[in-house]
Amino acid sequence: MDLDAMDLTAARLDRISPSQTIAISTKARALKAAGKDIISLSAGEPDFDTPDTIKQAAMRAIAAGETKYTDVAGTPALRRAVAERFNADSGLDYTWDEVIVSNGGKQIIYNAMVATINPGDEAIIPAPCWVSYPDIVSLAEGTPVIVPCGAEHGFKLQPEALEAAITPRTKWLLLNSPNNPTGAAYSAAEMRALCDVLLRHPDVWILTDDIYNKLVYDGFHAPTVVEVEPRLRARTVTMNGVSKAYAMTGWRIGYSAAPVQLTRAMNKLQSQSTSGPCSISQAAAVEALTGPQDFIGTMVSTYQARRDLVVAMLNEAEGLHCPVPEGAFYVFPSLVGCLGKTSAGGTLIDTDEAFVTALLDEEGVAAVHGSAFMFAGHFRISYATDTESLKEACRRIQRFCAALR
Repeated sequence: MDLDAMDLTAARLDRISPSQTIAISTKARALKAAGKDIISLSAGEPDFDTPDTIKQAAMRAIAAGETKYTDVAGTPALRRAVAERFNADSGLDYTWDEVIVSNGGKQIIYNAMVATINPGDEAIIPAPCWVSYPDIVSLAEGTPVIVPCGAEHGFKLQPEALEAAITPRTKWLLLNSPNNPTGAAYSAAEMRALCDVLLRHPDVWILTDDIYNKLVYDGFHAPTVVEVEPRLRARTVTMNGVSKAYAMTGWRIGYSAAPVQLTRAMNKLQSQSTSGPCSISQAAAVEALTGPQDFIGTMVSTYQARRDLVVAMLNEAEGLHCPVPEGAFYVFPSLVGCLGKTSAGGTLIDTDEAFVTALLDEEGVAAVHGSAFMFAGHFRISYATDTESLKEACRRIQRFCAALR
């Protein structure tokens, strides 16, 4: 007798959806494999290769036989390197036993939420937000509390909105700066205002996702929570990783620092799920964090030039308005001026999802609709691709918008 899959899967899976960014990237790859001329601007992945010094460190580790299981929380060498990097970058005074290393930044967030959330606990999530935050909270049996942060405030959470969102059930604030999908980043003064609110609510914990904090432009510095307000250290998880700043997405190394009690709880959970990350990836990450850092500056300069190009070209497209982001490698233009129109291929553009679907089908440009990031009326494109492809993609977007009637 055939078993109905719906009788097999747990009810908790009904609370979440597959990642929409991954789904769009998968569709774009399938179209490209079928011979279509596709420019994919949907994935949040650097187009730079991992630096040679990091690759060589991995090869040395293989040659030295560093191919065994490591401690669940990561090797002592990497955990010390993480603590030292936090100190060098942001003046954070963490010890290595407060650090845990996981299989990417997403696992850090998952570990923290599942280890702490009880049914009914709330997690405040400023939107636009990364697609996985609400689903991770839901999977942990918590309640995501989405707080819209409009373009009029630079897509940033305002202190009065944070204050209004906090209830007796609030367990977490998930803060991402620079932000995915907008590239918006909080200044020290803006972060200070949020910290002042949090100081008045001692039961609220903070997870600060700093994965893009080295990718900032025009001399901007993206401060992290504990850097601005050390008194919040005792209830903050400071998360980062090597994927974006060191072009190491496939190596799958994320890490965090937090009070020892919480780090141990995350370690306990990780011990019964994935155990420790890949030993070779950890050796490579040690080199990334302790070796030469000049590669990052070169990458940032390239990204800034691409950002300026994309913002200028998108603002020339009919019906679009594209703000200038402070960091990351995304832009998040408004497409409100395109809504209600019909594409050259006959698609009614009544939603942001209809816009990006028609754009992919008719012009071969893959982007992600704003609704995937809990913020309708916009779309995200990544400029982590070569300049000529970006120019051509923007020309196609301009042509698509000009043809709307």
